[in-house]
Amino acid sequence: MHLLRMGLRMAQRPRLARAYTTPTHLRQDTLQAARAMRVAAAAQAEQYQMGTLDKAAQTLFLSEIVRTMWLVLEQMFKTPYTIMYPFEKGPLSPRFRGEHALRRYPSGEERCISCKLCEAICPAQAITIESEPREDGARRTTRYDIDMTKCIYCGMCQEACPVDAIVEGPNFEYATETHEELLYNKEKLLANGDKWEPEIARNLKADHLYR
Repeated sequence: MHLLRMGLRMAQRPRLARAYTTPTHLRQDTLQAARAMRVAAAAQAEQYQMGTLDKAAQTLFLSEIVRTMWLVLEQMFKTPYTIMYPFEKGPLSPRFRGEHALRRYPSGEERCISCKLCEAICPAQAITIESEPREDGARRTTRYDIDMTKCIYCGMCQEACPVDAIVEGPNFEYATETHEELLYNKEKLLANGDKWEPEIARNLKADHLYR
């Protein structure tokens, strides 16, 4: 009887409906995301279709060849950029690193004081120097060799020299047929300096603010 009364009492109580529903704002966000994905997929499909049509049209009508020929035709009536080397040469920077040279003072005295800083700093070990003291006590080189096939044209020898004796000049036309011709000695380097001294001095003057 007691269990029966409890069952009747529970049956008479109002039931609480628990509806597990998704919040409205979450449903809207989901719908918007799905709609955006459908639009993007449709646009991608249309773009792929148009790309295929464009490729087919280019292949059929040879449009790329026509555009190339039109570009060539336009250039025919413009000023050419070609320099007629070796009769014409383009400008060179004052910092251009070309063929090496040993310089002299205006009196004709060699600038090199045989400090061997260039030999020590050369990363390629392309420089070989031998020296001996003179009668007046000054030290001068008896041998100054540069293996131009080792040189990497870094310019560190020129930067290390305290008297601007060894420089990389503006000459870049010194191709040779044999390896031995690229083994420069002191006489060859001094001859290069005598030949290119005006241009070397002008380049050093133009670049002195940055050294």
